[in-house]
Amino acid sequence: MDAPAQADAYATGGAAAISVLTEPAHFGGSPADLTAVRQRVGARVPVLKKDFHIDEIQLVEARALGAAAALLIVRALPPGDLLRLTAYARRIGLETLVEVHSDDELARALDAGADVIGVNSRDLETLEVDPAVPERLVARIPRAMVAVWESGVSAPSDVERAAAFGADAVLVGSALSSSGTPAAAVRALAGVARRDGVRA
Repeated sequence: MDAPAQADAYATGGAAAISVLTEPAHFGGSPADLTAVRQRVGARVPVLKKDFHIDEIQLVEARALGAAAALLIVRALPPGDLLRLTAYARRIGLETLVEVHSDDELARALDAGADVIGVNSRDLETLEVDPAVPERLVARIPRAMVAVWESGVSAPSDVERAAAFGADAVLVGSALSSSGTPAAAVRALAGVARRDGVRA
């Protein structure tokens, strides 16, 4: 995939942010892709560094590469490390998308003071997608925080479902990367209006 060209199409289609994989061993990503994407989209949209971040130096790298935010996966971090990395990111001016998949992980994200919480409907161990997970957990994210519905989104009806449960945004991967017309695909998904949903 030509990452900069793909990102440009996403931005043209109305994406609010662009997630760039930088993990090379399992997902074929590269820090160079993030740099190239940042150069192509400029200041039009923020870029998220999507990787298994477990140390502060990776957050420093994210900032140096031009990312506005970095992914923190609660399942991959001991409680103390999640608190430490969330606080460190805030100190260096880096936003975080804190990803959860269970009630316990959501509680940890809230305790860590996360501002943006992503609920992944895909279990990272089995790779199975269960839409009941974000249906349950998104509703428990306070309105003061941004709630992101992750995985299992490929059509406007999926975005409408996420909005009905109170999601502020959706993170879409393979449905866009495999599309022959990515700008149009993003435009179709981005056209769904937010709803009050069921969040407290």
